[in-house]
Amino acid sequence: MIKALFALLFVSLFQTSALAAETGKAGGAPEGEGYELVSPPQPTGDPSKVEVIEFFWYGCPHCYHFEPELNAWLKTKPANVVFIRQPAVFNAHWAAHAKAYFTAEALGVVDKLHADFYDAIQNKKRTLESEDDLAKFFAEHGVKEEDFHKAYKSFAVHTKLGQAEGLAAHYGVTGTPALIVNGKYRIGGAQAKTFANMIAVTRKLIEKESAAAK
Repeated sequence: MIKALFALLFVSLFQTSALAAETGKAGGAPEGEGYELVSPPQPTGDPSKVEVIEFFWYGCPHCYHFEPELNAWLKTKPANVVFIRQPAVFNAHWAAHAKAYFTAEALGVVDKLHADFYDAIQNKKRTLESEDDLAKFFAEHGVKEEDFHKAYKSFAVHTKLGQAEGLAAHYGVTGTPALIVNGKYRIGGAQAKTFANMIAVTRKLIEKESAAAK
């Protein structure tokens, strides 16, 4: 039942994003070639770098299938690019997975768990929402349950989860996966049409922002 609700929610979000792109009004911004403008532009962490944010959800099959394209690009991204994975939070189910990501981040095991978490959700059909289920998953990857519970309940994780709630709305993100370049440009499936083109458009916008910085 929960899985069915997940799928229904994602389809709804994706259709909303697609409809907004068709009308050219998503986030109140005009369309570009495979992207939309973020309105208003959002600040970045380091103005000397080009920031790329990926909004994702572990329960999103499109995010899962986007991973190979994204990972291939990450191996070749320019040195001046700062890449940030950002769990999108639209409801309690998404928040549970976001909290798992922030816990992994706090424990320094994101690289170790990220791909397997996707696999567990998408292929093995594990829910992985409760603290106990997550503790078992982390333990399977060498994290002591005591360390997991401490990080899971930490102020740092609680704060990041709170910041994540509503963050997607600031960038006009209504579905996943979505990429934000330098706080100015929003790229999603509705705009770029294919995963390969999402990366191609991202590359062009990075070049544009890098040239402007010079």
